[in-house]
Amino acid sequence: MYITLEQAKQHLNIDQSYSIDDEYILQLINVAEDVVSKHIDDLLKDIEIAEGILPPAISHSILLLVGNFYANREPVAFASSNEIPLNYQYLLSLYKHYK
Repeated sequence: MYITLEQAKQHLNIDQSYSIDDEYILQLINVAEDVVSKHIDDLLKDIEIAEGILPPAISHSILLLVGNFYANREPVAFASSNEIPLNYQYLLSLYKHYK
């Protein structure tokens, strides 16, 4: 994994001492890393900028997905939402391999 549990909890504004959701958050990190890899059509290990370190836009995209998956556990939302510019789609488009 490229994103640590500690990084994810900081992004989610979860106190490090709160451990009830740790396993769930770790699963979300794995899913998010897989989704990002598929989205850009490249292996994350192939875009490392150093051993075990991804470009900041990719790392942040993973954290954005983790946050989204953590906050929205169901496919239906009852509140309206608006897409924020320069979000996940934009960050990943910088690394997308188009075939």
